[in-house]
Amino acid sequence: MNGLVNRKAVVREKVINAVALLVLVLIGLLALVGPAGFLAWGEQSAQLEAHQERIAALEEEREVLRNRVDLLDPDNVDEDYASELVRRDLGVAHKDDVVVELGDDN
Repeated sequence: MNGLVNRKAVVREKVINAVALLVLVLIGLLALVGPAGFLAWGEQSAQLEAHQERIAALEEEREVLRNRVDLLDPDNVDEDYASELVRRDLGVAHKDDVVVELGDDN
């Protein structure tokens, strides 16, 4: 009877060891090929670089828009920009329009 209990204990220990080894192998595989694993780092760094470039482009666009908003400030409107917007919105501006800058006569 003692031999049978020993045998069950040995089998149980081997099964537990096999399950533990399987879990460790699974964790190792996830660390290698998982969504945050070593192989995904290259792809993630490329995405990060693309996002940083997009952020830089959007910041430049925001600066352009901020400048246009400043030009349309109700207290200090830039007359040239306002005229350009009015002509464009009313459909009286043409692609072949020429702007001639006149010198100061004062």
